[in-house]
Amino acid sequence: MSGDSEQQPRVLIVDDSRMVRATIAKQIRSTFDVREEADGEAGWQALVVDPTISVVVSDIGMPGLDGYGLLQRIRESKVSRIHHIPVIIISGEEDDDSREKARKLGANDFITKGVGSSELLARLESLTTLTQARRELEQSREALATQSPVDPTTGLATKAYLEWHGAQELSLAKRQRGEMAVMAIEIDRFEDLVNKHGRHVAQLVSRKLSKILSTKVRREDTVAQLADSQFAVLSPSTDLEGCYAFALRLQRTIDKMVMTYRESRIQMTITVGVAGSHQDEIDTLSQLIGLAVQRVELGKGQGGGRVMTRSGQVSVESLGRYARLPVSIDHLLMQLRTGAPDSALARSGDIVATLMPLFELLESRLGCGMPLEALRLHAEAHPDHDPAERPDESERNP
Repeated sequence: MSGDSEQQPRVLIVDDSRMVRATIAKQIRSTFDVREEADGEAGWQALVVDPTISVVVSDIGMPGLDGYGLLQRIRESKVSRIHHIPVIIISGEEDDDSREKARKLGANDFITKGVGSSELLARLESLTTLTQARRELEQSREALATQSPVDPTTGLATKAYLEWHGAQELSLAKRQRGEMAVMAIEIDRFEDLVNKHGRHVAQLVSRKLSKILSTKVRREDTVAQLADSQFAVLSPSTDLEGCYAFALRLQRTIDKMVMTYRESRIQMTITVGVAGSHQDEIDTLSQLIGLAVQRVELGKGQGGGRVMTRSGQVSVESLGRYARLPVSIDHLLMQLRTGAPDSALARSGDIVATLMPLFELLESRLGCGMPLEALRLHAEAHPDHDPAERPDESERNP
């Protein structure tokens, strides 16, 4: 019997008259589960804590928060479950003014205190069916959203896709004894932004960072937003020094950026934590992300605005040469095809240094007389610039 009762739709009756509540409850108890409250404030608290309520039946004249106030609070609620819940108002038979006011506030139906059981049950069944249909639709939408790889709000990957895809990439990296890196990126002092400019402006700042990330990472990377101020970037088949160099360029780019909102100038800094599956001997994706987040917290504790790794803070000077030479061969060939050889030659030292392992392999296998020593001297005579100052910041070592 208790199992049947739990499956019945729940109706909340709000009336300061115990007799009225008892009368309505007696009429509907065979079909509905009933919860009773004696005033609008108690009715509101019941709605907040009890998600099983499907319909509200409320009197108008009550002490404290009356029926109008309860109805208005329900329709102004930001919680979808509460905002859309059907409300039936108990009104006087000839009280047209009260009915009109309640209708404008969002009442779904009206009953008089002497309404018959059959009519009351029919109205409640209709409204509970509507509530159930709406909840099933919302659940379907939520399920669809979790299956979609793209978050419709940010345009980035969803957390669910990040976890699914990241687990696959980590498994592949382990089989091939490769590296998968994770960068956790967080806006420093985000709560200060909220307190000073409001959460809406702080979210605009966060959205700006999400757009920058989506344009700077490689196609094979995956970016997702973990929290209002925190993002994660999964980089499969990569070298950690390449990630360090990218993180430094990103961090310095953000440092130089100034946003304006109305008459306010807003600057933000970011802290980046980098972790690698092979280097850090990590078994699961959640552990890898957690380690990167821990390094973010460490960097924030040191003042923020830095890139943190297993060895501590990263600087340009600490990077190996190849990590400081992010050259895209596709981009170089495009410059040559479009008749811009000078642009390609301007980075010829970087290009030669990047391709030197290939040149050496070809010479060892083919013996074709490549001038390797001359190429090495050319690369050393044309060193790269500070990676944070390079104009094309979207290119990274594969």
